Amino acid sequence: MGIVRWDPFQGLVSLQERMNRLFEQTLDRSRGEREGMAAGTWAPAVDIYETPDSIVLQAELPGLSKDDIDIQVRDNVLTLKGERRSEKEVKEGNYLRVERAYGGFQRAFTLPAAVQADRIRAVFKDGVLDVSIPKAEEAKPKQIKIEVK
Repeated sequence: MGIVRWDPFQGLVSLQERMNRLFEQTLDRSRGEREGMAAGTWAPAVDIYETPDSIVLQAELPGLSKDDIDIQVRDNVLTLKGERRSEKEVKEGNYLRVERAYGGFQRAFTLPAAVQADRIRAVFKDGVLDVSIPKAEEAKPKQIKIEVK
């Protein structure tokens, strides 16, 4: 039987390779580089923040027009749908690199408070969609006065 040299870092290298594969798979799915591009889907980046009176959603939608976007609120869930179309048709063999995704998308967000759906306001400017969703009166914080007796 031969002598085998023990390498204390061999297990770490294997672990690092597995972690790298995990991160690559996760990033590929989120960016739509492999599965998303093949399926024709993508997901725009979205920020959501809360003010005392409203909930604000900001979505990056470059290359879209307002007619390409659909916003709905139902049962405290905001749904953002749309489609980005390719500007011109080019045969796949002529591309040197394709990083922009085209096709339909749909994102749904559960809102953290009751809202006034009939007063939602959406503004689309420079490829950024700003949706302001007013909170219902019962969802707004109330200041309670303390009486001194």
